[in-house]
Formats: sequence, structure tokens, C-alpha cells
Amino acid sequence: MTLRPAYQKYAVEVRPSAIDGQGAFAAEPIVGKRKIGEIRGESITVAQARIRATRSERIMIVELSDRKAIDFSRSADPMRYTNHSCAPNARLCIRQGRVEFYALRDIAPGEEITVNYGETHHEGRLACRCGAPGCVGSL
Repeated sequence: MTLRPAYQKYAVEVRPSAIDGQGAFAAEPIVGKRKIGEIRGESITVAQARIRATRSERIMIVELSDRKAIDFSRSADPMRYTNHSCAPNARLCIRQGRVEFYALRDIAPGEEITVNYGETHHEGRLACRCGAPGCVGSL
């Protein structure tokens, strides 16, 4: 199913991913260096975010600052399914309290959109399944 909220610049579809669970896939050609879209969610404190992270196997939380985080667990935005890759084709950018995604290069229709998560609450305990050459092996 292809979803395109008004703040999505490109059509993205959610479907099973070889990396993990569901993934966000380009439903049309995406031009490199352009904004793909963003995620909207519930604004919470970092303290709340860390408590929620211990209560759920699969979390969808981004910390915006030392005090503020956004929980995307209930969001309908397709970009919330963006998986990690050690060789990503997109980047996550925090701008004015919004979590936005930008293409690092052209992305073909059907290609999974991935970002490098950077530091995570997993602290290297979760195996990375991206399969990219040079994969660091853990998140």
C-alpha cells in the first residue's frame, strides 16, 4: 500500500524488509540530496522515552535533545519504518523539532530507504542485519 501524507515529498510504501520487520520503500524515483519526508509523533520527555524503551522490544523513538524526544510508535507515517544500514541511502535530520529524511543519492523505485541510526539505546548489544559491505555488526 502506498501512503503519501501532505508533508511527504515522495511516495513511500511499507512492506516486509530483508533487514528487519517492515521497511520503508521508494514507490517512485527519489532524487539525491532532496527531502524524502518526515515523521510525526508524540512529544515526550527523554525520561519517558527511556522508560518506554525498556518496556518494548521494538521502539520507534528519537531523542531531539537532552530533554525532549518523539515517540513514533502510533504514527501512521511510512517513514517510521525506515531501517538501519551501515551503508545508508538516506540520512535522518532533526530540524526545528521535526525528524526529516533526506536522500544521500538517487533512490530507485522499490529500493528500501535506510539510514544510519548512530548511537542507540542498544549500546552494541543488538546484531545489525543490514548486510552491507563493511557492516559494523551491531547497533
